Amino acid sequence: MPAFSDIFGDRPVLADGAMGTVINARGVPISRCYAELNLSDPELIFSIHEDYLQAGAEILETNTFGANRFRLARYGLGGKVAEINAAGVRIARQALDGLKEKQGGDAWVAGTVGPLGVPLEPLGKTGLDEARAAFEEQIRALVAAGVDMIIIETMPALNEAREAVLAAREAAPDRPVLVMVTVDDDSNCLDGAAPAHAAAVLAEAGADAVGVNCSTGPSTVLTAIEAMRAATSLPIAAMPNAGLPRAVEGRNIYFCTPEYMASFARKALAAGAQILGGCCGTTPNHIRAMRAATRAYEGEAYAGDTGAVIEISSETPPLKMGERSAFGLLLEKGVFVTLAEMIPPRGIECSGEIDGARLLGERGVHAISVLDSPRAAARMSAQSLCIQIRQHVGIETVVHYTCRDRNLLSIQSDLLGAASLGLRNILCMTGNPPKQGNYPDATAVFDVDSIGLVNVVRRLNHGLDIGANPMGASTNFTIGVSANPGAPDIENELRRLRYKVEAGAEYVITQPVFDLSLLEQFIRRIEFYRIPVIAGIWPLTSLRNAEFMKNDVRVAVPEWIMLRMAQAGTPEAAQKEGVRIAQEMLEAVRPYVQGVQLSVPQRRYADAAEVIASVVSQPAS
Repeated sequence: MPAFSDIFGDRPVLADGAMGTVINARGVPISRCYAELNLSDPELIFSIHEDYLQAGAEILETNTFGANRFRLARYGLGGKVAEINAAGVRIARQALDGLKEKQGGDAWVAGTVGPLGVPLEPLGKTGLDEARAAFEEQIRALVAAGVDMIIIETMPALNEAREAVLAAREAAPDRPVLVMVTVDDDSNCLDGAAPAHAAAVLAEAGADAVGVNCSTGPSTVLTAIEAMRAATSLPIAAMPNAGLPRAVEGRNIYFCTPEYMASFARKALAAGAQILGGCCGTTPNHIRAMRAATRAYEGEAYAGDTGAVIEISSETPPLKMGERSAFGLLLEKGVFVTLAEMIPPRGIECSGEIDGARLLGERGVHAISVLDSPRAAARMSAQSLCIQIRQHVGIETVVHYTCRDRNLLSIQSDLLGAASLGLRNILCMTGNPPKQGNYPDATAVFDVDSIGLVNVVRRLNHGLDIGANPMGASTNFTIGVSANPGAPDIENELRRLRYKVEAGAEYVITQPVFDLSLLEQFIRRIEFYRIPVIAGIWPLTSLRNAEFMKNDVRVAVPEWIMLRMAQAGTPEAAQKEGVRIAQEMLEAVRPYVQGVQLSVPQRRYADAAEVIASVVSQPAS
């Protein structure tokens, strides 16, 4: 009997999301029998499967959740169990075959089995033997149609889940079987059974994998799978709803964002889950974001929660940092480095940025750090501006590079091109979601996050692509990452920084620092990494700017700074006060860091030059 490990090994696997949610969103009322659409509207079901495959799902669940004799009988379809289930498998298989023709790659069809929708004895009239027979009827139809595996999901009670597993073992002895229960706010099954007990019972019944789906959202599912992980060695699955729905203008709306589901995916993997997916309220956008999170786990930067790095060996290792770039040489020598952050223009005219870079270079700035479409706004590419600054000014540049807009192929292509044009310093960023910018409907890619990106760059520095295939000479990038000493969840921030360092990060640039105590604590907790830390400095321009930093960017801004900015009587006074505060912060952070990166809000290059004027290049203390 094949197991899930025979198909997937021990790597993370992503299933699809909700079927009913998307069907309803495309105009089909909930009064319809959604399983019957396999017969009457196969094109609709096919298109949903196709969207999930495009989003990165590896397991397609058939549109057969309610295709058992009890549920179908409510619509007068009790005699069409075999026909509807066979059609569901056929549609999913067609979508999968279409993907292989277009893109290659592998995916699998899972026959979906939901609860019967009737109370079982002793609470209802339906006997356990009748329940098992109904499950067996549906599962035999799914197997006959050619499914690769069986997924039993949303089981409200342990006795019903057990009967479904026993039926599957009888009807599908040669197919892997995953069974998932749904849990309440206390993370217990709806009949009160604890998740650890459920895992043990279902494993004994013959399940090849166990897990939790649906429920009240990611938080309760996470708690339940943690308990299951401690009770069984079987693969664990986690496929929550996108939170609890809220009634808005007569419709049930789920409010968990794709980014939140991606965060859940990372936490679920760290808790021991292997198979991820979504239930009610999740869409292809949620699955796409979760795919990015799982790929960061797929042998790219670290393994599980240990941060273990995959060792790289090649015939073209990178040069020492000091030989890769002038900026790398400064870091290697221990010089207190000064960077100025620059935002590319919205159009093609960049003379103002070039003049600003020239002014800053004349005042002693070592490098210009160019952002990559910050706040998800469309701007000139960071690489283009970096190249033009080098051509016209000759100053060193650090190119920010985000994962938001590029898939893994594009990332490698961009970075190879940047290296061939002489760009040698890169700051690896995840990037803001498009919904925060001017084009909220733009598609976010996020094949990897900043951790995975660091690993990609590290491989290119060894002359290898992400598949460890030789690509010639090293790209010789210096690899930087960002961190926020004032992050609300500082433990997660520190954990992610650890993963970045283990993946290959060589220096870190912080978010703007206004609270010295937070920076001191941050430095103490990462000092054993022994990599240069460059503190972000932001010259505030107004009280409104300070409020933006505190509330929108989520940077810790102490009340005394807010008060000083509020007391500035005029815009000019506020601007000068912001410069004074930035100068004070620069002097205050200097004993703790190896450099500063000065932001230049509203293209106030003269202000930045004034802040940086007091800095004299010397070995960091």
